[in-house]
Amino acid sequence: MTVLPSAEPDRDCPLCPRLHGFIAEWRRREPSWFNAPVPTFLPPAGEDSVRLLIVGLAPGLRGANRTGRPFTGDYAGDLLYSTLISHGFARGEFKARPDDGLELIDTAITNAVRCVPPENKPVGAEISTCRTFLIPTIARFPRLRAVLVLGSIAHQTTVRALGGRVAAYPFKHGGQLPAGGVTLFSSYHCSRYNTNTGVLTEAMFIKVFSDISKFLREE
Repeated sequence: MTVLPSAEPDRDCPLCPRLHGFIAEWRRREPSWFNAPVPTFLPPAGEDSVRLLIVGLAPGLRGANRTGRPFTGDYAGDLLYSTLISHGFARGEFKARPDDGLELIDTAITNAVRCVPPENKPVGAEISTCRTFLIPTIARFPRLRAVLVLGSIAHQTTVRALGGRVAAYPFKHGGQLPAGGVTLFSSYHCSRYNTNTGVLTEAMFIKVFSDISKFLREE
């Protein structure tokens, strides 16, 4: 019997000493926060229903690290979840807390790095180490057809997780390429910085999801 590697790190995962120490510090400062590797957010129908996987960079300090749900508690989630709802990938009302009742539809959300990094900047070794969880995360969804990566770092590590060479899959907003048995879609990250500076507009973000919706309808 083949034992597959776990798709979810242990709550006290020690593999990245810098991140492990950073979380330990915040557990002391804010004991009511989640302060642990943030698990993949799944739809109620379970992993067998997932056709779209969204891969972000890492939990925000006062966002997912505080709440325990990807993109929940900071600005990026406002744009992401409103867009998911409008395109039929989620239902309910997003209230930026994990008990708001929002549910995903045929969609899962995870991060390239599961633990919050200082200054929201994981280093290369941490990204590579956490890929040991990203690879089985991708593999856990038998009906997966599309993967949306948010930002160039998530793009690069996902390409590697799919067995591709980064040079053959350059990051481009609005990109759509076959990779590792799925189709890889790329977008600038929906961070407040990107939207405030005009790197990413709401219309640009919506267009990406319209493309994904069209692709999945035609599959």
